[in-house]
Amino acid sequence: MRRFLRHSSNLPVELRPRRHSASANQRLDNISLGGAACHSSQPLAQGTAVTLHIPLLGEQAAYPGQVAWCTQQANSYLLGLTFSEHAPELRAHMVEQVCHLEQYRRHREQQAGQPLPLELIAEEWREQRLTVFKSANP
Repeated sequence: MRRFLRHSSNLPVELRPRRHSASANQRLDNISLGGAACHSSQPLAQGTAVTLHIPLLGEQAAYPGQVAWCTQQANSYLLGLTFSEHAPELRAHMVEQVCHLEQYRRHREQQAGQPLPLELIAEEWREQRLTVFKSANP
């Protein structure tokens, strides 16, 4: 039984092994307070220290962890990540932001009646958050 509830997501992510540059072609599969799973075009060894970066949430959205497992699939690999134990409030904030962005994406696509570019949705969502923050802090 899982310790944390998983939240489905398809956001693009970058896994940055701490000693190498970012790997390309990765997408989030699900995320929780304890870790995440993402699809990758390249395998990573169990125990590899990584930083999960979610560009659509902004440059600051980078979270340390390590590869817990790696499973080969038809055309990619599914990587399981565990987040570092420090800063649980940052992990909670990250999961919350991913869920809010996914909810906003579904809302906007329902309004439009068609799929919309994820980058456009993320930009609108960030602008909305910035506007709300500015009006709350004159």
